[in-house]
Amino acid sequence: MRTLSIAAIQTTAVARDLDATWQRFAGQVRAAVAMRPHVDLVVVPELLLAAPGPLLVADPQFDERAATSIPGPLTDRLGDLARELGVWLVPGSLVERDEDGRLFNTAVAISPEGEIVARYRKLFPWRPYEALEPGSDFVTFDIPGKGRVGLAICFDGSFPEVARQLAWLGADVIIQPTLTTTRDREMEVVMSRANAFANQVFVVNVNSASPAGVGASVLVDPEGTIMQQAGEGEEVLFGVLDLDRVRLVREHGTFGLNRPWAQLADQCALVRYPMYGGATFQPPAWAVDPALA
Repeated sequence: MRTLSIAAIQTTAVARDLDATWQRFAGQVRAAVAMRPHVDLVVVPELLLAAPGPLLVADPQFDERAATSIPGPLTDRLGDLARELGVWLVPGSLVERDEDGRLFNTAVAISPEGEIVARYRKLFPWRPYEALEPGSDFVTFDIPGKGRVGLAICFDGSFPEVARQLAWLGADVIIQPTLTTTRDREMEVVMSRANAFANQVFVVNVNSASPAGVGASVLVDPEGTIMQQAGEGEEVLFGVLDLDRVRLVREHGTFGLNRPWAQLADQCALVRYPMYGGATFQPPAWAVDPALA
């Protein structure tokens, strides 16, 4: 059995205070791991370590204040924390400044050895409110002996192509740090369930707690069923994900009925998609040969 034990910390930053936010974050991660020493991976909300302020209070210096290089001093600290605790970290997302001075909303995955093993730039910033540059690549990473993890950030979940591509790349679970401050959170939960169901993967969508966000973080299984859902305040969702269920559900169907991945593979040469220039679906290697999953 391939199980991934996660701690999804629904929390909030100390507004506009990077140092205090770091101290709070590090303390919460240590506390979560102390509560459940078997935890493999810890994830927190989008842009947590950038210490955003309240939604309706202007903060024109936010991007410059929070910008960091990757790798850089902040990811070095994250590496030290992951190494200290022996866990994988997806520390929300960071404001990344690249060599050309462009700014991105970027999620990283840090291994228990303290190494950056994945860097994902948000493909779909929340326009027009989020001025950061969009990324261009889909990103997954492997946790040895466990499975493959895909990365998405917040508004990415509103574009089904993101979850589908991550599943195509072999993701068993999609980790989706989020910072939602508005009452459309219900629709994000709907999309988390839909993306899980349509692609038969786990989805971990971790939102910021009140007052910075509206909470309602969710863990969703490959059948689209909510395993756990948080309230508005600070809490931790501890979950043990049986990643073998992904293969089981794809083989036998959600609720023993629906097998969309198998049908896509069977019919890939029969359907052309005008919105993608007439492209056809190409079956992933693991759909052709399950041994490659």
